[in-house]
Amino acid sequence: MNWIERPDFSLDWMTISLLLSLLFLAVGKYLFQLRFVNFMVLPFNDKYMALHNKRGELFNGFHVLLTIFQVINLSLFIFLAQKIVLDSVLGSDSATFFFILGGVVAFLAGKYILQKTKAYIFNTQGLVSELLFSKISYLNHSSLVMCMGNILLIYVLKDSKTVIYGTILLIVFINCIGIAKLLKNYQNTLVPNFIYFILYLCALEIAPLVVIGSYLKD
Repeated sequence: MNWIERPDFSLDWMTISLLLSLLFLAVGKYLFQLRFVNFMVLPFNDKYMALHNKRGELFNGFHVLLTIFQVINLSLFIFLAQKIVLDSVLGSDSATFFFILGGVVAFLAGKYILQKTKAYIFNTQGLVSELLFSKISYLNHSSLVMCMGNILLIYVLKDSKTVIYGTILLIVFINCIGIAKLLKNYQNTLVPNFIYFILYLCALEIAPLVVIGSYLKD
């Protein structure tokens, strides 16, 4: 009889990615406990935005940590979704995940640069910083749902399209709450600049999604 050595545990790259993202979340909770509590009830309470939606808050340590958590889980969710729903149109290995991760980082960084450039041209830096902080905060909050979806897809309900669609609906729901509150809080500012707001939506929000959708369809 030959002895076969069996490891006590196995860590694949998806597990490592999840643990890394949770590490950023845990560090954010540990270093900014009160802020984390306010962040957790963000869709139902405006206290977080009232206290922290100020110029320069985009580069606050807590916001940066949660944004990294968001980027990792968003990339992993996109990887799993395209693997399950689109039959691995991009691929199904770790290299594909890092390709998606790089694409997400480049996409978000490109949008940020374009938005800040537009703000500088039209002299609306303060307003745009507040809008960006609000939008990213709600996306960061929805990344908690992404993380749960990733855990279910990897360890519990593997290859479940129901989990994917349910996660997407919750993400859209959370961010719709954010958009509704954003429009309500800044209606006096947006109404006089309605044309610029429409151009912003078309150029920086809708157009990139259309391009990405067309690429995946082809």
